[in-house]
Amino acid sequence: MPRTKTGTVRRAGHKKVFKLAKGFRMTRNRLFKTANEAVVHAGQYAYVGRKERKQQMRTTWISTINSALSSITDAPKYSRFIKSLTDKGVKLNRKSLALLSTKLPSAFASVVKFTNSK
Repeated sequence: MPRTKTGTVRRAGHKKVFKLAKGFRMTRNRLFKTANEAVVHAGQYAYVGRKERKQQMRTTWISTINSALSSITDAPKYSRFIKSLTDKGVKLNRKSLALLSTKLPSAFASVVKFTNSK
């Protein structure tokens, strides 16, 4: 059998990395070794960022709910509101509560009133 070299396979792998490194500055989009390192690190940052985005959204929902609670008279603080929701068995998550507080304030007020009732 004739000797085969890795020319086409290696070039295809390098092209894949360079395609991912498009838009990177300086040698990070021209030299394979630095481009490969940059692509690997970018992938790690993207993975962490996807998890971080979920945490940031939850923080935003909590602050939205808290501000809506402060605008309602005789409403409990956020922590007590969430505790009373779980005690009453209400299965609304923070995302839906934040949407209720911004889109339908009267419905949110009725939920707060329900959790305050003894």
